[in-house]
Amino acid sequence: MTTTRSTTPGRTATPDPAFAAAARRWRVGRTRGSGTEARRAWRARYVRSLVAADLLCAAVGAVVGHAVRFDPTVAGLVTAAPTWSVLVLPFAWMVAMLLSRSYEERFLWAGAEEFRRVFVAALVLLAGVATVSWAFRLEVARGFVVVAIPLATVLTLVVRYSVRSWLHGQRDRGRYLQTTLLVGHRAGVAALHEQIDRERYQGYDVVGCCLPGSGPVSAFDGLPVLGGLDEVVAVVERYEVDTVAVLPSPELDGGALRRLGWDLEKTRAELLLAPAVTEIVGPRVNIRPVCGLPLMHVERPELRGVRRLTKVAVDRTVALVVLLLGSPALLAVAAAVALTSPGPVFYRQQRVGQDGRTFSMLKFRSMVVDAEARLDVLQAASEGNGVLFKMRGDPRVTRVGRVLRRYSLDELPQLLNVLGGQMSLVGPRPPLPSEVEKYGFDMHRRFLVKPGITGLWQISGRSDLSWDDSVRIDVRYVENWSLMFDLMILWKTVGAVVRGSGAY
Repeated sequence: MTTTRSTTPGRTATPDPAFAAAARRWRVGRTRGSGTEARRAWRARYVRSLVAADLLCAAVGAVVGHAVRFDPTVAGLVTAAPTWSVLVLPFAWMVAMLLSRSYEERFLWAGAEEFRRVFVAALVLLAGVATVSWAFRLEVARGFVVVAIPLATVLTLVVRYSVRSWLHGQRDRGRYLQTTLLVGHRAGVAALHEQIDRERYQGYDVVGCCLPGSGPVSAFDGLPVLGGLDEVVAVVERYEVDTVAVLPSPELDGGALRRLGWDLEKTRAELLLAPAVTEIVGPRVNIRPVCGLPLMHVERPELRGVRRLTKVAVDRTVALVVLLLGSPALLAVAAAVALTSPGPVFYRQQRVGQDGRTFSMLKFRSMVVDAEARLDVLQAASEGNGVLFKMRGDPRVTRVGRVLRRYSLDELPQLLNVLGGQMSLVGPRPPLPSEVEKYGFDMHRRFLVKPGITGLWQISGRSDLSWDDSVRIDVRYVENWSLMFDLMILWKTVGAVVRGSGAY
């Protein structure tokens, strides 16, 4: 491989530093024999480790369930233990996991589908135990089932999350990656390249791109241009590319895209197609036969009805419980604010909520009382995204306020807004009226739902996000809202708060 892009008739090979650097990196990888087969060898080991871990989790659940239900020292419980149930449970758990297809690679490593399938396996096992015990009149203690299966489920989820976190950490260090080729027009390639770089833990290492023929170009967006849209298969074979990500383009529609898929079947590369509606995912998108053609059907976002009432009930119940249980901590924070800085404990600010209605949002005061008056002086030093004012080391923030902001403790009074119905636990960031005046058409989509104390913006970088990223993230949440999505965001919020990334 040379330090210039392979050319086609009519094109001139042009040296480029970015291409040369990538070429050197690929040469090193190729001399170590790190082709597609070698780069994917870890997957089988990963799955085998999951199988062993699941068996161990089920065995622990069975032993604990046996001890709790049949411990002779516990008064009133049966002392005769059916040993066969303890021995059978791990293998029954394994069968349930296989039936739920929880070991298929496409469901592992990213997304909530892996964890959902563990829950499905637990339900399958419960149904199977009930059916078999009834059909064959087996004496399976209900106490054993109630303890063992839920414990096995929880342990399996914890282990799988831990193993996935380890894998993501390894990918951040450059291990267990798969080389990726981006195919499409420049704007799409640049956007997807930026997104992949931002989420490197997903395991994709972009090594080049294929663009429509437009003259002698050797690099674009820091990536080597390895060929045109008609050279994708040749590039994949030449560099043993693991994954090809194809973006929407008029040159690759219909028959051309179908032929590309057929040609890639002869290689080891996986094919990823980016639909035009990339922010819509999950159950809203289905492939349905229409007039003999498989067409993508996009359902309406479910923002009303029973699911919305469920979200409201969960929001207010959780907010009330947290306020009651956390009242001592809240009082301690309020005292710290009052004793270390003159002024009120709470800070009220007008924000725009659902359907564009304004409301008074509560926070613990983290700045001096005349912070708004000082804003004009500091505007030139803003480190925000052009719409939001953000500044690391903002002189208006008090000593206690820095701690509150670092761990998002200043947001806790917003639980009262959740109880009052103006906010939700999870949703888009509540904007200022001055921000709304600068919104484009897409950004108004966020007003279909209530703003949240936390959301995708909280777990994706907060103040470090660009304005375009903020728009994209808010729209993605509205388009794909579900209770499971909310639970995933709440879980990841804990890690984001501990890390404090983008909190200033």
